[in-house]
Amino acid sequence: MTVTPATDAASATPARRGRPGYDRSQILEVAVALFNEQGYDATSVADLAARLGLTKSALYHHFDSKEQLLAEALDDALGALEEVLDQPDGSPAERLEAVLRGAVRVLSDRLPSVTLLLRVRGNSDTERAALERRRAFDQRVTTLVQEAQDAGLVRADIDGAVTTRLIFGMVNSLVEWYRPGGPIDRDQLAHDVVTIALDGMRTR
Repeated sequence: MTVTPATDAASATPARRGRPGYDRSQILEVAVALFNEQGYDATSVADLAARLGLTKSALYHHFDSKEQLLAEALDDALGALEEVLDQPDGSPAERLEAVLRGAVRVLSDRLPSVTLLLRVRGNSDTERAALERRRAFDQRVTTLVQEAQDAGLVRADIDGAVTTRLIFGMVNSLVEWYRPGGPIDRDQLAHDVVTIALDGMRTR
């Protein structure tokens, strides 16, 4: 899926000279924004250092490599999604609803890192590991759909794996147009996604 950049924050961040005082989280935030703006492969350490107003050696003081920045950004997105799956209790249908709500909230709260995750194509060990974690996440959601079907809470005439792809195709498409702080409330957005997705899945 082709997505548009989730944020233009990097271009809005002025370069700082002298003693810029960036910490690791601020450097990572700027790096993710620049990766989304230019593409990870097309962004060099020199590009990032220039955007931050740092020397490359100062940047390497915080991170060993560009790939470490990528790994931490992807782990931020994936870790939050995995936590969503680990938390819900209740019936399979209730857990599925909680997972969908949680996934929308993760996307909203971590829009730049989720956007970067959705751009991953497996061009390095770090990207391949991220894709494997995405596949494991999808499989767990598929299992949850199938458990809800077995319990008679979700229609039996839909395929669990296809349903997972369709639902998260909708959720992931939010990176193309949703903007935190805009006119659309995050919780209302989660409600709308859950309603559209689950009303078509529930048994009648």
